[in-house]
Amino acid sequence: MLFRVLGGIEVWTPEGVRLEVGHPRQRGVLGALLLDAGRGVAADVLVDRVWGEDPPRRGRDTLYSYVSRLRGALTGTGAEVVREATGYRLAVPRHSVDVHHFRDLVRRAGASTAPEDGVGLWEEALGLWHGDAFAGADTPWFSARRTELDGERLTALSDLTDALLELGRHSGLVTELSARAEQHPFDERITAQLMVALYRSGRASEALARYRVLSRRLARELGTDPGPELRRLQQRVLTADPALAHRPDPGSGSRTAAGPGRTPDRAVVEDPGSVPPTDPAPRAAAPGPAAAPAASPAVVPVPRQLPACPRGFVGREPELRRLGRAVDPGAPRQGGTAVISSIAGTGGVGKTWLALRWAHDHLDRFPDGQLYADLRGFDPSGQPVAADVVVRGFLDALGVDPSAVPAGADARSGTYRSLTAGRRLLVVLDNARDAAHVDPLLPGGDTCTVLVTSRNRLTGLVTARGAVPLALDVLPTEEARALLTEQLGTARTGADPPAVAEITGHCGRLPLALAIVAARAAAHPDFPLAGIAEELRAAHGSLDAFEGTDHAADARAVFSWSYRTLGPRAARLFRLLGLHPGDEIQVPAAASLLAATAREARAALAELGAAHLVTERVPGRFGLHDLLRAYATELVAEEPEAEQQQALGRLLDHYAASAHAADLLLAPHRDPLAVTPPAAGVTVAHHPTHAKALDWFTAERGVLVRAVELAARRGFDTHTRELTWAMTTYLGRRSLWPDLILTHRLGLRSAGRLGDHRWQAQAHVELAIAEGESGRQEDAGFHYAQALDMYQELDDLAGEARARLSLSWWYDRQQDLPRSLRENQRALALFRRAGHEAGEARALNAVGWDHAQLGDHEEAASCCRQALALQQKLGDVRGEANTWDSLGFVYQNLGEYARAADCYRRALSLNRELRHRFSEAEALCHLGDVQDLTGDRAAARSTWREAEAILTEIGYEGPLRTETMRNLDSPDPV
Repeated sequence: MLFRVLGGIEVWTPEGVRLEVGHPRQRGVLGALLLDAGRGVAADVLVDRVWGEDPPRRGRDTLYSYVSRLRGALTGTGAEVVREATGYRLAVPRHSVDVHHFRDLVRRAGASTAPEDGVGLWEEALGLWHGDAFAGADTPWFSARRTELDGERLTALSDLTDALLELGRHSGLVTELSARAEQHPFDERITAQLMVALYRSGRASEALARYRVLSRRLARELGTDPGPELRRLQQRVLTADPALAHRPDPGSGSRTAAGPGRTPDRAVVEDPGSVPPTDPAPRAAAPGPAAAPAASPAVVPVPRQLPACPRGFVGREPELRRLGRAVDPGAPRQGGTAVISSIAGTGGVGKTWLALRWAHDHLDRFPDGQLYADLRGFDPSGQPVAADVVVRGFLDALGVDPSAVPAGADARSGTYRSLTAGRRLLVVLDNARDAAHVDPLLPGGDTCTVLVTSRNRLTGLVTARGAVPLALDVLPTEEARALLTEQLGTARTGADPPAVAEITGHCGRLPLALAIVAARAAAHPDFPLAGIAEELRAAHGSLDAFEGTDHAADARAVFSWSYRTLGPRAARLFRLLGLHPGDEIQVPAAASLLAATAREARAALAELGAAHLVTERVPGRFGLHDLLRAYATELVAEEPEAEQQQALGRLLDHYAASAHAADLLLAPHRDPLAVTPPAAGVTVAHHPTHAKALDWFTAERGVLVRAVELAARRGFDTHTRELTWAMTTYLGRRSLWPDLILTHRLGLRSAGRLGDHRWQAQAHVELAIAEGESGRQEDAGFHYAQALDMYQELDDLAGEARARLSLSWWYDRQQDLPRSLRENQRALALFRRAGHEAGEARALNAVGWDHAQLGDHEEAASCCRQALALQQKLGDVRGEANTWDSLGFVYQNLGEYARAADCYRRALSLNRELRHRFSEAEALCHLGDVQDLTGDRAAARSTWREAEAILTEIGYEGPLRTETMRNLDSPDPV
């Protein structure tokens, strides 16, 4: 008998027959026990694992029921669920559980002395995977375990690759390693493995190109350089080291060939993936334990974008059945197209609820994940989300590295279709305006399932794409009554059936309206339902968004009735939310709209949430249904224009000041912009760390772009400039070139209206970078020329120097290193003429980098030493620590290991002075690498252990700790 969790949670007989072990939640109980097979798990712990933040009201009783049914399903399998004092234990041989068998095989492979033996064990272990671990289980506990297992899977793949390289089997690895390197663009171990495979395949120039790509990416994204072993590997390729072309002796290890010692800190990298292969592994026609092990699969990101399952969902059984039949994989459809269902109905009728309910009930059908987008097709602003914006988000979720995203919209759509072809994905496109809105978002091939919701009947999608339409009407009377009963209890609704009937009638049996009324009634259990019905009777009006429907008066009546029950501050916040440009709002932004404290804003949002007028979609982020947003927009339009402008000004102040503060953490040495102090009543979001600042930008990116558009449209030119400036670092690091081009074009116009020629010149520089990265080199050249002309006309030496530093990068990207060096040298001269010592230090670093790229390490060392002197003079301790680390890298490449070690020790001392614990650990890791290179393995191990202790202390679990542990676990050379 085989118990699987490395894919779906399944039980297979030795004959290859899958046993039925219940519905998804019951399988979740089995999966939670399988991971701890043979060990007791407390009942409360099981409930938390299986239900997460949405446990049933009688959690233990429900769990007992599921366990009882599991016992019956497992009869005869050799497994038994045993009741213990505080919980349950699954008595089952651990080797029959694939995850434990996988880990055992990996341990045995790592301990094997012969590479051939290790290869067989690793391949057997990886062949146990049949998709994403715990597929279909989506609670926080399962998600965390899934992430851990993904890491173990990638480590096993890398260890297998090391062994294959050691055996000389490099020719068959290049394609797979290329895909894996794109998927994990900051993993130096994978890049080193690919470089070795390419070099041994007679492709040395491609191996060096891979090094340059990673080196530039590390410098730009993380401000760091490749690790010492990867740099040493580059030198061996450059010098055609004969030893590199041959398999090393088994006792010598292969760390140079396939395991660089320095890994960048990916904790601050938002988008670590790139273009993955279309499918992690071939799928057998009849999967089962008797199937032959699959080839080593590439690790593929599994997106999980589906919003939480709706609470309080009742009824809709016929519609759920029809939807299930429509998207059944065996249902007839047009050849080569995805399975598509189009759910149509009026606003508030429950289209999204139905789609999400069905999706969550069938997650196990989609082992390759789920993509979700709210297209805002009926947003009050009249501006739906552009399909290309959604495609870019989907590419992020699918693991495409920002630098690998194609420049054109059509090319991006093509990449999206290529990535989704052959994968079993669910794509939910919510609130589509029309078929044309949806068409570019349809996945490739015929293995995906697409659910589309819209207020319109998407007949074009039906005729052209074979979509199966499903029209959704208001709830039947009995289900409308059941929805109220679910929220208020049988006793209360049963005590006054006439009032319940009147309430459902006034709500037009719209689920959204019923949910709002139920929320108010539940908040006031002492209110008689007859009184609530009377209040609804007195309400009247209509929403423009409902014109032409039979439910207009019902929706307006319910919204206005609920709105009038709010306290003054909550009611004012609801109105002002009609000004907000984004899908969601956080507490500091809401506080700024109100000119209130964060505590007061949080209380107002809680009151709106209790009334179902906003939804807390994720902790701290609140959104409105588009009908409620339309209602809020109507209300705020009645406010005096001056008050609207003041509120907008405070909101834009919040985003500009918060973005500026976050940018200072991302780029602390960037030349500052003189920003306007925020007005009274503005709350600024605080970001304690670099990682938190990055998280904030990622969460607020869409809102910030729309805020720039809003500011430009409403005449807030200063805010347009400041927001655009503050977003530049983040957008550039994420390679979000369309957003950067859009915002800087608006910023350029605002700067022109303000007469700010320096900002115009800077905007030209940023546009040049973005246009160049987007493949429009002629446009990039135009903007560089404009920027240089303007800076020269302004006699702004430092500005011209910054432009030339950027221009040098443009030449570098075109492989014109001599011209890149010349531009950096001109920038250095300009910074020196301007007396801009911080810029001079940056330019020295850039010149040094060019010399290092050209192989002139002596000159590179000279530039680093000059930069170091400037930083010491300026008191830039952080910069000095970084430069000592860079200088250590140069000396390490020169083979001057004693001087390299001294540099790393100086960096270590300064980082300890700064109490920068991560950088302290990083310097220790680099020092350990040099000690290892000099043959002092004992000292290296001691230094690595000290680094590992710090990383454990600060709770860091990223790649640097993984590499440190790998160094500590690697055997001593014989």
